[in-house]
This record gives sequence, structure tokens and C-alpha cells, in this order.
Amino acid sequence: MNPPAANPPPSGTSRFLPDNFDASRPVAVIAGCGLYPQITVRALRAAGQPVRLIAFEEETAPELIDSFSPEERATILVGQVGHMLKALRRLGAGSAIMAGQIRPRRLFHGLHPDLKALALLATLKERNAATIFGALAREIEAIGVRLLDARAFLDHELATPGVMTGGRQRVAADTLAFGIRVAREVARLDIGQGIVVSGGTVIAVEAFEGTDVMLQRAGSLEASDPLFVKTSKPGHDFRFDVPVFGRTTLAALRDANIKAAALEAGSTLILEKDAVLAEAREAGIQILGYQAA
Repeated sequence: MNPPAANPPPSGTSRFLPDNFDASRPVAVIAGCGLYPQITVRALRAAGQPVRLIAFEEETAPELIDSFSPEERATILVGQVGHMLKALRRLGAGSAIMAGQIRPRRLFHGLHPDLKALALLATLKERNAATIFGALAREIEAIGVRLLDARAFLDHELATPGVMTGGRQRVAADTLAFGIRVAREVARLDIGQGIVVSGGTVIAVEAFEGTDVMLQRAGSLEASDPLFVKTSKPGHDFRFDVPVFGRTTLAALRDANIKAAALEAGSTLILEKDAVLAEAREAGIQILGYQAA
């Protein structure tokens, strides 16, 4: 894992880029749903980086698709790996960034695997996010396209160590240590990236349902001084999975009456960071960053 930097890198650079990154060639954003792809494209354009788009039907935001000319974009169905590889070649991409989720229901309804995807899946003994996306990364890099750390160009949007909303840390040190330890273990087992604890008790664990539903469950228990902890797993591959915290999760915390959140510094992306931290302060929710051991 790349250690968090004390200060952001100069404009137009990122500490998450490989040493041999070729800035003259386009970066293709493989865009799922939500704000994450839009923020990534915005950061790339602000850095003066040529950018292309691979969008998914019924997933990628239409306004993001419309911001690219037809020559700079391709739209495919979820599961069309062969079409994706052809699009990367046509767009002349030197590297690619995966940004944004494909909604989980797509794993059961609306998946359209092409022959390349079926062949790829047939090679896997285990089919989970790590093995499937790892195999996809190998296919992408086999055609000469470098799959980048998905935090690239978003250094300024990451959680940083300490109380990001200001003031004195309200979370007890032993509660924070307990929450981090359990959250890391849950993530290591590929169960989820978030938990809620109260003192030395685990209140709720995120699984397939996602963070916001988990927070709703936790809030219904009305535990004393609950703490939400977001983490990455040991050996986390940031090319295709970055823990994300944004306005939707902040609203879920508020609705669940959870007044504290701990996010792994350097690993958790805070979408619209300045606005989210300002809204958290207004709501009386303390957001702090921690460094994993």
C-alpha cells in the first residue's frame, strides 16, 4: 500500500502513478455508476491529461457520457469483456482507471457475458471480486494498456490522518483500536469494508447489502456512542476497488444517529471531500482518519 503523503502532490501529478507513466497517451476511464467516475474524469481533465471513456449501458451517468465526443467514448453492456478490449484499442488508451461500482444486482440480473468473458470465467476456480477483476486486469494489460491505481489523480480527495472535521477527538482510543482491528479482519475475509462498533462490541458488519443498509441496521439497535469504521483489506488491490465515503453515506450516518466515522487515511476516497466534511460538521458528525498498522 502507498503510504499517505503529508501534503498533496503538485498539480497534474499523483503519487499513485507508476514511474513509467506515459502522460502523452490517453487514460481510459472505465466508468460505473455514481459520482466517482465523474470526479475522476474532472481530475484528469484538470491535470491536462487526455482522457477517454468506456461506459456501461444503464450504469454510467448519461451526463458523463455526453461530455465526451463519439470518437472519445464507447458504450458496452455489463459483461462484454471482448468489447471492452476492442474499445481500449480503438480509443488508443495507454492506461485505464476503473472508477465507480456496477450495481450488485447486475451479478444476478442484466449481466451479458460475451465469449471472452465466458472464457475468462472458465479459468477461475474461485469467482469473487479479487479473482474476477484480477483476471480482467491481466486481459487489459495483455493488450498493452496499463491498469492504474484507481486513486490516481485523486490524492486531494483521500482521507487524511487526524480529525478531519476539526476539534478534539471524541472517539475513545480503545474503541477506535478495536474497531480498526475487527474491520481489517472482516475485510481480509472479503466480507465487507465497514463495521459499526460500540465500545468493545461489534454492532453491525457490512456484507453484500452495502454500507448504507448496514448503517440502517446499526441505527435500529440504538447502541451507545456507535462508531463506523471504513477500511481496506491487507494487500488491497486499489486498481479495481477503492473504499468510498460520500454524501449518501453521510446521510445514512445522520439517519442512524451515528455521530462518528473513522476512515483509513490514504485509502478511503471522500467524494466531494470539502462539501462532505462541511456537512458533517454541521450535522455534528466527527470524521477522523487513521493509519492502518
